[in-house]
Amino acid sequence: MSITIYPFEKQHKGGFNNDEILENKPIQLSDDTRKLQPYSNIFYWAHAWSNEGSLIEEHPHKIFEIMSFITKGWIEHYDSKNRTWKRLQEGDAQIIRAGSGISHAERLGPGAEMFQIWVDPGIENTIGNPASYDDYSSDSFPVKNEEGKTIKIYHGSGSPLEMVTPGLTIKDITFSTQEQKLEFDDEKVYSIYVVEGEITLNEGNVKKNDFIQVKEEKELYLNSSSEAKIFMIESPAKVEYATYAERYV
Repeated sequence: MSITIYPFEKQHKGGFNNDEILENKPIQLSDDTRKLQPYSNIFYWAHAWSNEGSLIEEHPHKIFEIMSFITKGWIEHYDSKNRTWKRLQEGDAQIIRAGSGISHAERLGPGAEMFQIWVDPGIENTIGNPASYDDYSSDSFPVKNEEGKTIKIYHGSGSPLEMVTPGLTIKDITFSTQEQKLEFDDEKVYSIYVVEGEITLNEGNVKKNDFIQVKEEKELYLNSSSEAKIFMIESPAKVEYATYAERYV
C-alpha cells in the first residue's frame, strides 16, 4: 500500500518567454530522480499559468495523446492540420492524438491556467495513424452529485472524450467540508492534483498545487475545513505494452 505526497515546492519547474508562462510539473521525464518520473501510461503532467498572457510558439508532437484542461480563463490553440486559431474556455478540454505527427501552438490569456497531460497509447498503436484532435465544451461532460461530492467526468462513463490510451478515467471532484471517502481499485494507480483547498487525508495534510500518488489502496478519506477540489486520473498499475519511458530510458 502506498500514498505519496509531492508538495508543490518539490515538483519540476519550468517556464516560457522569460517566465511569462510558468509551470509546475508533477510528472516529467528528467535526470532528477528525486522528483516524480513517468509511470503507468502517464508520461507528463504540467500545470501552466500566465499572469499577463503569452504564446508558446508552434512545435511538433508525435505518438502521445496530449490533453489540455482549462482550469481558469481561456487559451487559444493553433495546429498544422486545421491552420486556424480556436479558443477554449474554463472547463473545456481538448485532446490531440499526435499519431504520425502534428505541430501546434498555444496562447494563454491573462490570468489563464491549464493542465496539459500527455498519455502514452503505445508506439505500435499510434505511430501509423494520422494526427487528429477534438475540442470539448465544459457542458458536454457528465456531472454527478453524490454524498457531498460533485464529480465531473472528463473521460469515462458517459463522457464524449475519445482516446486510444487504455485504462484511463479522468475526473474532477469538488467536495464539501464533511469527510469524504473515495473508493479505489487496488490494481490501479491514482494521480491526484489539489486544485483548491487544504485537505487532510490518511497520510497527512495537502494544499493547493500539491500532488498525490496512490497505489494498492482500496479507499482514501479526505477532510477539508472549506470547499475543496481535486483533479484525478485513474490508470493501470500494470501497462500491457512497453511505454515510451520504458523503451528509451
